[in-house]
Amino acid sequence: MIKNKYSIERRYINKRQNVRPGTRLVSGTPGFLVAHDTGNPGATADNHFNYFQTLINRSASAQVFIDDKKILEIIPTGTGPDPAERAWHVLYNVTTDNKLYGDDANDIALGVELCYGGKINTLDAYKRFVWYLAYCCDKWGLNPLTHIPSHKQLDPTRKSDVDQALKTIGKTLKDLLYDVVREMQEEPVIVAPTAVQLPSNVAQALIDDYVSPAWFVARKAGDSVGTLHLHNLANNLRLAARIPLQPGSAAPFTQLPKSNVQELVFRWLSPGWMAAKVKGDKTAMSFYNNTANHLRAAAGMPKE
Repeated sequence: MIKNKYSIERRYINKRQNVRPGTRLVSGTPGFLVAHDTGNPGATADNHFNYFQTLINRSASAQVFIDDKKILEIIPTGTGPDPAERAWHVLYNVTTDNKLYGDDANDIALGVELCYGGKINTLDAYKRFVWYLAYCCDKWGLNPLTHIPSHKQLDPTRKSDVDQALKTIGKTLKDLLYDVVREMQEEPVIVAPTAVQLPSNVAQALIDDYVSPAWFVARKAGDSVGTLHLHNLANNLRLAARIPLQPGSAAPFTQLPKSNVQELVFRWLSPGWMAAKVKGDKTAMSFYNNTANHLRAAAGMPKE
């Protein structure tokens, strides 16, 4: 999955027994995730932070609130450096969670709240909600099809979340779970660097210092294959630097073959860099490194 698709903001409410007792989940890491919605259309993640930060007259909370702008953890979940802590998001005297998962949701699960309605773009909030659930399932090896119950499933006589929020965007709990599965399967798109023109002075120096001397050695040895290869290597460097092959001819940029880069780096530049390192010559080391990176850029390869 794409683990950096969204950022997670961690801004914790103060420890108080009725909202954040400050005790760790007895399971250590979360054993399942409870999908909630806030039941408070239009109220943002920040609104809920402020509410629970000042709540004094009852016991209630959840670890995470997600709207169309942010994913906000108000009680540690274990996704960051702080271990996961309890929150009060499912009643203890409702035993469905015990039957399904062997313990109380408050003690071994995260409560993840979807903010929706009003000025909130619920579909954008939903996308973040799906990603966060997928991120948690991936991190702790949870099966989203079996380990993301809704609050309604755990307390059906009293609660209608997360279904009531999902209904506003034409989604069901089943849709949510399969969207989480798809999110976990999504692969990041790797964009290859765009090849850029090789500086002409770099190309000419490589030809003069390495390729031409090697060509003369191959010619003296009667190595026709070697001389042809080195002739083509020099021309590839010229084309990558837009140096005309013949006086007055056009010189469009031609991407340098990666195999040429590898040959130049391993045959000449790396040994030169190692020799400079032994001598402690940082200027020469920088020269060899920069030359290698110019070659990589001309071939559309990442720098090292």
